[in-house]
Amino acid sequence: MPEWVCGCCGRWRVSVELIRGRYRYRLVHRYPERYGGGKNVLGEVGSVDELAELLRRCTPLELADLREAA
Repeated sequence: MPEWVCGCCGRWRVSVELIRGRYRYRLVHRYPERYGGGKNVLGEVGSVDELAELLRRCTPLELADLREAA
């Protein structure tokens, strides 16, 4: 499954899944290990435009801030 991560701290991630022939983009905030780890799913959308809006609403990021995860 492809995944994008923010270039600043690595805590914001967007995963891309193909479900029933359609792509789904899931935005996740990951907590540092020193705080117990874990993740919080902030939303799931079906288009890049909706993903940009979700990023604008829930994070300090834009699409240009995301990098492909290693």
